[in-house]
Amino acid sequence: MYDYLIVGAGLYAAVFAERAISSGKSVLVVEKRPHIGGNIFTEKTDGIVVHKYGAHIFHTNNREVWEYAGRFTGFNSFVHSPAAYYNGEIYPLPFNMYTFNKMWGVTTPEEALAILNRQRAEIKHEPRNLEEQAISLVGRDVFEKLIKGYTEKQWGRSCNELPSFIIRRIPVRLTYDNNYFNAKYQGIPTEGYTKMVENMLRGADILLNTDFLESRETLAANAKKVVYTGAIDAYFGYKLGRLEYRSLRFENERLDIPDFQGRAVMNYTDKSFPWTRIIEHKWFQPENKTPHTIISREFSCECSGSSEPCYPVNDRKNCELYEKYKLLAENESSVIFGGRLGEYKYYDMDKVIEAALDASARELGIENN
Repeated sequence: MYDYLIVGAGLYAAVFAERAISSGKSVLVVEKRPHIGGNIFTEKTDGIVVHKYGAHIFHTNNREVWEYAGRFTGFNSFVHSPAAYYNGEIYPLPFNMYTFNKMWGVTTPEEALAILNRQRAEIKHEPRNLEEQAISLVGRDVFEKLIKGYTEKQWGRSCNELPSFIIRRIPVRLTYDNNYFNAKYQGIPTEGYTKMVENMLRGADILLNTDFLESRETLAANAKKVVYTGAIDAYFGYKLGRLEYRSLRFENERLDIPDFQGRAVMNYTDKSFPWTRIIEHKWFQPENKTPHTIISREFSCECSGSSEPCYPVNDRKNCELYEKYKLLAENESSVIFGGRLGEYKYYDMDKVIEAALDASARELGIENN
């Protein structure tokens, strides 16, 4: 009999498992995929650490989280500075003075702000959709070139059909600064995320290729309590309806050249390209000197069949449905629901760690340390 059965082997599950094991508890982890790590799974291919489910850059301003993660991996000094490709032009991201200089030829913050304010004024009422919300924040030019096409590919819907609250704010910097996250702590695990998760799960028994929901009664009978990080609507057999997700698919290519795009991530905001971005994995490890490179073209798609749910569609309809499932979950006294799928919430990695540390501290009666 295990103290905890943890469903899933992603980051939330790994943190909870590590905290439980460190408190002397026995843990069984079951994962339906053939690997640990969830969507932060990385795999070394031809000397390059490949992010199999898309780019993941660890960043946080929380020293406690940074130091906790640092127990299980070393981090390199990678700083995320993506760019956007639009109609043959390259624009630096996030939106900053380099971006505005390229777009308008301005050189001072005062000039840039004057244009931004003039274009923002186009929206004179409360924004009714994502398009109006974006224009009210960054103006028509930035919206048309750097937001519209990317967003419509990402969500599979027109910007004027998407709710305004999807974009509550857009970072605008009137400085020459291409550090996307501008976080105090930032980097990539030197041996990849999979090794980090492996170190967290040391001491746990792990069953891969095992779908908890297909053998729920048998598996749950082996543990005093369940930590469930799968989809909350699936746990309840979708009896209230299905929550919507967007998924991702990737086309990977090995190229016999040392450099394809000169950076790790290039967004494609031009709708003539079907992919949302191209990831060049070797640049997550700037010290990598391989004479070849590996790229992944990332496509956003509806989540269906065997595709992995990646981004919750947090519109009002889905949020209201989740609240109903949350009420059901509160009645499951022997189950803890957590993580991106268990809480139907998009989490950055540091926030996942924070949430798992808090949940495990409450459950185990320990202090985060």
